[in-house]
Amino acid sequence: QVQLVESGGGSVQPGGSLMLSCVGSGFSFRDYRLSWYRQAPGKDREIVATIGDNGISRIYKDTVEGRFTISRDNAKNTMYLQMNDLKFEDTGVYYCYVLYDYKNYYGQGTEVTVSS
Repeated sequence: QVQLVESGGGSVQPGGSLMLSCVGSGFSFRDYRLSWYRQAPGKDREIVATIGDNGISRIYKDTVEGRFTISRDNAKNTMYLQMNDLKFEDTGVYYCYVLYDYKNYYGQGTEVTVSS
């Protein structure tokens, strides 16, 4: 079955950096567009970034563009999110996502806390 496992979250000060990873299994990883979502406390889940199957096409939420970089290594079945210049409003649980066989799949999430 489809599995997505995130890692790399933690607690950082404003201006700090983190790199999140997501390992996918149970589907042909290299053939699917993937995304990162996040959910801040008390808010709805929102999309942060999307990457095409070949890693060339990348789309970002406007508030993270220029600070976050989404990438993937299809040989390792892994997607990444490099997050720089983190802000308080980046706090939340980050999830990787794939639409596979007309179904939505999310990982269990990794928590990012930005605080001073």
